[in-house]
Amino acid sequence: MQLSNQLLNRLTAGLVAVIIGFTSSIALIYQVVIVLGGTAELVASWVLMLGLAMGVTSIGLSYYYKIPILIAWSTTGAALLITSAQGYSLNQAVGAFMFSALLVFISGITGWFEKIMQRIPSQIACAMLGGVLVTFGIDVFNFMGEKPLLIGAMVLVYLVCKRLMPRFSMLMVLIAGFVMAGVTGQIDTSSWQWKMSEFAFIAPEFNLQAMISVGIPLYIVTMTSQNLPGIAVLKAHNYPAPVSAALNVTGFSNILIAPFGGYAINLAAITAAICMSEDADSDPKKRYWASIAGGGFYILMAIGAATLVGLVASLPQALILALAGIALFTTIASSLQQALSDSYYTEAAMITFLVTASDLTLFSIGSAFWGILLGALTLWLIPRK
Repeated sequence: MQLSNQLLNRLTAGLVAVIIGFTSSIALIYQVVIVLGGTAELVASWVLMLGLAMGVTSIGLSYYYKIPILIAWSTTGAALLITSAQGYSLNQAVGAFMFSALLVFISGITGWFEKIMQRIPSQIACAMLGGVLVTFGIDVFNFMGEKPLLIGAMVLVYLVCKRLMPRFSMLMVLIAGFVMAGVTGQIDTSSWQWKMSEFAFIAPEFNLQAMISVGIPLYIVTMTSQNLPGIAVLKAHNYPAPVSAALNVTGFSNILIAPFGGYAINLAAITAAICMSEDADSDPKKRYWASIAGGGFYILMAIGAATLVGLVASLPQALILALAGIALFTTIASSLQQALSDSYYTEAAMITFLVTASDLTLFSIGSAFWGILLGALTLWLIPRK
């Protein structure tokens, strides 16, 4: 009985992570394709290739290292491409994607990024993680004002299940959210239809201007806004992060999938935190099975990408974001607790948390990077007593 409960928890954590990762940014990928002159069918092709790549790499890395490593597409990278890729063709964009992926691969081979990460104290890493995630927690209650019945029911189910059946709390929240949205008529099923996705090859064109204007910024935001928090999540949960190996695998895989729409894949942070929580498994050494389950769901998502693109569009955005926030309540709490566990790091951790939680963006680099930087600067300026 206990084994079946653990299996269900791992599957639920993996499923919730994939649902949140897929639904929270699919609209961005859609916009990128349209900006580059593509079609809705091409969106499905991109999601097909990205899903397969994320699934295979998540399963492979998690099983090999026996730690919960979840790979995701670059959400901030997609947001960047909507503006930076304007004026370039699909072929030129693919060339820039391959150049960005090559830079990630070189970062892994040389090991310079891992050496930097090893020097960041866990308290600062936890503070940055808390800053990245706290807005998702706050959004739960922001959306409650818009949809009190839907979000209120999800929060109530979470609190009751945390007391009565904590192992199944997120599964029950997921079910409650879908049922409540369906009962209140907030899911439009008219556009649902099964359709298989197909690969679409785009020959790369290596345009120097595109590589500089698109490839380099994509590399920077992927490393600072995606891989950096992803490594921080692993450190915050006391897992040894195989930084260089992860960069090698994602960078090399990205080079191969770029001609099929794989613009950027990287270490997941927010969704990976779901697979590392106590809800996934009470034993931290077994939580890698949750990310393996997530990899399996990624592959299923990829196969049905054409159908899922329409299905996701029918769900209320408030449901998806609230589901993400509720799933991260435990992780937010533990991150803040660890960030403030040592009085010497308190001020630096607080600054890291506040900067990361802000909307600060300088030189197209997001707040996570600046949070780490200012936190480290605070530590350097305040001498240890």
